[in-house]
Amino acid sequence: MDQLPELQARLSGAMEEHGLWPADSPWVRPAMETFPRHVFAPSRLWNWDGQAYVPVDRDADPTQWESLVYAGPGDSTITQVTDGLPSSSLSCEDVVADMLDSLMLEPGQRTLELGAATGRNARLLAERTGPGRVTTVECDPQLASTAAVNLAATGGGVEVIAGDGTLGAPGIGQVLRVISTFAVDEVPWSWVEQTQPGGRIVTPWGRLGHVALTVGSDGQSATGWMQGLATFMPARGIGQGVAWEHAHDAQPLAEEGPFARDLGLLHRDANLLFALRVIAPDIRVRTAAVDGAINAWLHDGRTSWAMVKPGDGGSAVAQQGGPRRLAAELESAWREWEDIGAPGLYEFGMTRTLDHQYIWAFHPETGPRWSSNDARPLRVA
Repeated sequence: MDQLPELQARLSGAMEEHGLWPADSPWVRPAMETFPRHVFAPSRLWNWDGQAYVPVDRDADPTQWESLVYAGPGDSTITQVTDGLPSSSLSCEDVVADMLDSLMLEPGQRTLELGAATGRNARLLAERTGPGRVTTVECDPQLASTAAVNLAATGGGVEVIAGDGTLGAPGIGQVLRVISTFAVDEVPWSWVEQTQPGGRIVTPWGRLGHVALTVGSDGQSATGWMQGLATFMPARGIGQGVAWEHAHDAQPLAEEGPFARDLGLLHRDANLLFALRVIAPDIRVRTAAVDGAINAWLHDGRTSWAMVKPGDGGSAVAQQGGPRRLAAELESAWREWEDIGAPGLYEFGMTRTLDHQYIWAFHPETGPRWSSNDARPLRVA
């Protein structure tokens, strides 16, 4: 295991090389280097072998275990699998740094973390705030116990609660900072209620990016801008729906026709992918190069699917099954994005009130907006 410090240093260097250490939060890098990933990694990790997640035990295969802990800046480490799907992880190093930066955390600020996992993120928060200022909530009792042990072994001073993080932490009062390590489609109102006016909430949204919200002076709303792109596990108990393969197998081919959009752009443009997630929130998009050509797979997690691939003469062809025509819906959402000026990721934001949540572009009051739970524009200025 003497290789671990070298691997840690290599990852830190890769973060520096790619400009991923946040300049506005200089405390983040030394905190993450003081409390490295391997200190919080369990002895059993999980690796995707192309067909399923398989266990990798530290004692049996220390080299592979180390490679899973210290991959690239954008690689997470799967620490738990439930029903064949990842259910907990050590998040990507670059995402951890970015979300801590987005939190704008200052010493002494009372902070609530939702999703303790192995406890590393809570330890990083406590390193900034000081002891006795951080509470972390974890819905899985076994994970909560593990986090408590890891936190005690690395300095203590963090309260660990086993409970439902979507409810916040009833009983501890209001806090100035809230950070979630799992994705939500709708920011729980309990989080807004538990955050003091002027306080900040940072959370993954929709498994594709994260947002930072500031609670209004009256405590009746929270609004803010998107902060970055990443894929996150959803809150426990939130169904992930059926996979594309299951929808495809259950619904025969119903239609084949042209697809008039550039598959290459769909594959490489993160701004477009995020916009499609906003405008057509229940269409799941996956792209990949097959024999040097970009293919796309679309599904709604239920009964409809589409596959888009290159056709003759350089045009693309969409095959579709199920009651919906997802390729046509995607083209429509794509066109809408272009019609409003093709906003980039950082030009989108979110507002949460007691009764509603919506995503907006350019400006929270005058820009186009969409309900985050359906694809109908509420207003376009």
